[in-house]
Amino acid sequence: MYEGTMYDVRRRVLGLLLIVFSISLSAQDFSADRELMNAYLTDDMPAWKAHIDAQRNDVQCTKDLLYEYGYCGYIVAEAKKEGKEALLPEAKQYVAQFRKHVEGQNGKLSPGHYEMYMSAVYVYELRLKESIHPLKAMSLAKDAVKKAPKDPLVLSYYGTCLFYAPKPFGDKKEALQFFLRAEEKFAGAEWKECWWRAAAMMYIAQCYDKKGDTSEAVRQCKKILKEYPDYAFIRDTYLPGLLERMR
Repeated sequence: MYEGTMYDVRRRVLGLLLIVFSISLSAQDFSADRELMNAYLTDDMPAWKAHIDAQRNDVQCTKDLLYEYGYCGYIVAEAKKEGKEALLPEAKQYVAQFRKHVEGQNGKLSPGHYEMYMSAVYVYELRLKESIHPLKAMSLAKDAVKKAPKDPLVLSYYGTCLFYAPKPFGDKKEALQFFLRAEEKFAGAEWKECWWRAAAMMYIAQCYDKKGDTSEAVRQCKKILKEYPDYAFIRDTYLPGLLERMR
């Protein structure tokens, strides 16, 4: 009886530790990242570049990769703009570094996170014409959702895939549902300073806008500014444009 009781206790304790560990990997505390969050809100991407460069040889968790994911998206988009082709070598460098870091964390990340980030790698390489794997990118994104159907980072990422992918792969109505699910899961103080939370809320507004529901897009923008009053894109560009269209 005693041995059985001790075994049961140890098993329950081990199970609890595993649950806590898995939650800590997924819902990492971003509260220490307020400056980087402010940089996102105010479009100060050089601050992100400096952070990523400083972390170049010390990428150890999904939070580090999330900043690389965001910065790669920014620098690739900039390099693809007319007249900014000189940024292409830098964009390729950061994407290659991102791939290396993601592959180095294989087996160490929360469920679905490796697939999510590798999907992003393929998307960026596709945009840079470094590889041609659009189906691979979407397949990995779907695998990420299957492995982590309640993870807000994964849900948000899959939403962006659906938002940007051309038909028949993309679907903005379906993207909206994934962003709404992510927004619900992002509740909690540990996510307050996570830039991807604010981004997901922004995408919700854009999804409503794309489906022709301008008033709901405006409502979402006002909701965002209550939480993130310094969100420059929403405050200075996107919301004023929506309001102008409603006149």
